[in-house]
Amino acid sequence: MLTNPLLLVGFLAVTALALWAQFAVKSTFARYAKVPARAGLTGAEVAHFVLEAGGAQGVKVEAVHGFLSDHYDPRRKVLRLSPEVYSGRTVAAFGVAAHEAGHAIQHAHRYAALTFRNMVVPTASLGSSLGIPLILIGLLFQITSLAIAGLVFFALVVFFQLLTLPVEFDASRRAVQVLSGRGLIQSPEEEKGVKAVLTAAALTYVAAAVAAVFWLLYYGSLVLGGRRNN
Repeated sequence: MLTNPLLLVGFLAVTALALWAQFAVKSTFARYAKVPARAGLTGAEVAHFVLEAGGAQGVKVEAVHGFLSDHYDPRRKVLRLSPEVYSGRTVAAFGVAAHEAGHAIQHAHRYAALTFRNMVVPTASLGSSLGIPLILIGLLFQITSLAIAGLVFFALVVFFQLLTLPVEFDASRRAVQVLSGRGLIQSPEEEKGVKAVLTAAALTYVAAAVAAVFWLLYYGSLVLGGRRNN
């Protein structure tokens, strides 16, 4: 279906960006996971410190299985850290733990972008399940209205991906602000490492958003182009 040279180039570009983003986050984390943080705290202790400093009360910090499976669950007010982060006393652990704590702080202070993104989650989940199947079925059986409905559902997924970007950037900003302001990172090298880890992690969200926009434009060209030809 990617017979147009420009579409093929776009596909290769977004694929390369996604692969590079995954490589960057893993390699950057691995690099700074070998650099001890002078403060000597674990990632779990850093998370507790940042939560308290940011005014996020009643948030539990738990260990969870999986590599870089760290996340904040706003429904249960639980911050879950992967083993390397939870027990790690490294610059990488500091950065990731503080970033996830930043999401809890956003939730506690009702950060507008996070609140709006959470409101979009149910419709985005529905769009993720129905979007592409409806588009493909509509194109296959030449049911334009069905394909357009799928396109709308998929657009909701793209919208969610774009909303995620400011939320992630703000969480990283809060993380660096607290770590630097409260003396948890104690040298320019440590701050550089924390920012490198957070930047690499943010790149994965940028890559996902770029890919989502590309596929929306691609499917949109198929659906709307076919409609004009009918």
